[in-house]
Amino acid sequence: MIPPDTSLAPFRNPRSVAVVGASDDHAKWGYWLARGALTGRTERAVYLVNANVDAVQGEKAYPKVSSLPGVPELVVLSIPARFVAEVVEDALAAGSKAFLGITAGVPGEEALKRRISKAGARIIGPNSLGLFDAASKLQLAWGHFTPGQLAIVSQSGQLGSELAILGARAGLGVSRFVSVGNQLDVNAAEILGDLADHEETKIVALYLESFSGGANLVETIRALTLAGKTTLVLTTGASDGSQRLARSHTGSLTSALDTVDAACRAAGAIRVNTPAELINLARYLGVADKPAGRRTALISDSGGQGGIAADVAARAGLQGAVFSDDLQQRLAAILPAGAAVSNPVDLAGAGEANLHVYADLIEVLKDSGEVDAVVLSGYFGRYGEDTPALEPLELEVADRLAALADGSCIALAVHSLSESSPVVRRLWQRGVPCYPGIEFALEALASAARLAEAPGRPLRATGRTIREPAPGYWSARGLLAELGIDAPAGMLALNREDVFRAGQMLTYPLVLKADWLEHKSEHGGVKLGLGSAEQLLAAFDDMHRLLGDGQYVVEEQDMRENTVEVLVGARRDRDFGPVVTVGAGGTETELRQDISVELAPVDESTALHMIGRLKCMPLLKGWRGRPGTDIAALARIVVAVSEVVAATENITEFEVNPIRVAPVGAMAVDALVLSRATARV
Repeated sequence: MIPPDTSLAPFRNPRSVAVVGASDDHAKWGYWLARGALTGRTERAVYLVNANVDAVQGEKAYPKVSSLPGVPELVVLSIPARFVAEVVEDALAAGSKAFLGITAGVPGEEALKRRISKAGARIIGPNSLGLFDAASKLQLAWGHFTPGQLAIVSQSGQLGSELAILGARAGLGVSRFVSVGNQLDVNAAEILGDLADHEETKIVALYLESFSGGANLVETIRALTLAGKTTLVLTTGASDGSQRLARSHTGSLTSALDTVDAACRAAGAIRVNTPAELINLARYLGVADKPAGRRTALISDSGGQGGIAADVAARAGLQGAVFSDDLQQRLAAILPAGAAVSNPVDLAGAGEANLHVYADLIEVLKDSGEVDAVVLSGYFGRYGEDTPALEPLELEVADRLAALADGSCIALAVHSLSESSPVVRRLWQRGVPCYPGIEFALEALASAARLAEAPGRPLRATGRTIREPAPGYWSARGLLAELGIDAPAGMLALNREDVFRAGQMLTYPLVLKADWLEHKSEHGGVKLGLGSAEQLLAAFDDMHRLLGDGQYVVEEQDMRENTVEVLVGARRDRDFGPVVTVGAGGTETELRQDISVELAPVDESTALHMIGRLKCMPLLKGWRGRPGTDIAALARIVVAVSEVVAATENITEFEVNPIRVAPVGAMAVDALVLSRATARV
């Protein structure tokens, strides 16, 4: 077999193109493909193939690829599905090495793939909506594209087209468009990798419905990040089927979207929820720097706008900056008496009296060092539209705002009541994002802040050698000891005499556990607070009658005060590989739904960030007079657990729940290890 040419150059800038199925009918794909191909005829030879006519769009038409005067480097397939294999065979015989499959429903796709691969050729599609490359004037798709800096790689051609249309409406053009279709051969990761040296591309929009080979995808997107290109990811809502099948709390808590978000953070990308959100963020990133943090100052023309802005900012995850007394005094000196100078700042009509007050306030905030970003919400941008005599002054202020934000320590975004006034256009031109809705401005700013916080990280090798433990809690305790994770003193018991002996050796109160049960509390397999030998033996008798023979574990009960129960678990995701989770622990873990997820392994810095995102973080830090807990010790456990699943494919899930985190130290009081050998039959 001839090894396939992995170069994707024929799909970026082919020397020649043949459109098979070219047409004069405006309602057919063949028309748009031929029309688009002909726009690039100054860059390459363009051949139109249609066996039924002599000419298409005023150009000579040929009956088949093998009849062309030259060998087309790229062949576009826009013909009835039943003819695709025949046309491919003819083109391969002629020497063509690249195909763009527009046709959907092609019979025998796998056989077609084998034939193309055997010839050392490549195919994008079938079921693709086409290609566009602004730099090489390659347009093999329906419709029109405005050149720009946004590359679109989409598993759904229609959604990719929507992104291009929304971008064009917003003044954001396309550098490259690839509808990957069924990914029979060339896949999305390869297309993304081909963008690393694509000079025209600054931002990448990626839509995928599945993430097979996710680990490779993460590496590819991280390479784009390192090349200075930001990837924005859209995907559909994930099925909860894998959660229902999970045997650990870790598996049942983490959705596919949690894992996609973790993958994005590792790669330096971010997931967005809608096409409109993607375009708004892309517009922001196209002109402005990411904020250095989330401390945000809000300036508005009215209390109502400021209040709404504050609510939206909080929902978006931004932090309302708390102004010092000195800063408030400096702001008050600029504004009318009675104007609100805490955050949000209410101009109280000052803008109408002096347009420069907008810039004056932002200059004070910039110099304060107390904010990372400022969002201006209200009438600015519309004064000149309603009163033309004010336009020159408003443009002057816009230039001043841009100068304040340019290269400074703060990010600036504007919400204006105008959508496209000369002032709004000037702001965009000068690098200040300006949106017609406060939610657009704040959501874009918040997403940019999250990107700044997670620039991507290498998924390092762990260097650990992990033995695969036997089933059961007692064996899991051995793995905990190997990892340096503290657990209570305990003894293994096979019968009543062993239980009695353990009671003599250990310190009461004690805990009795059925070693082999995965979820002990749900099946009567754990008994706490056993304060005497009589209670211990009675608990064993009851448990043995219920569960029968097996290994039982007797442990000392952790009685330390001011502890917080936390879950730490790791598993192997089907697409992305090792994943680690930390969250609120105990028997109510699923009810609390308080988790943080990252691709594994993680270092202590990443582990601390994971813990910091938890809603239960205030409890860990010390709530209402209680002492704070040993968060550093918890972070070390997160690191160790993450390394286990990353180090060996034999362990599929490893969960420690709960971990009792005290003011000094953290102790694991239950653990579950699942391996390939113990997987459900």
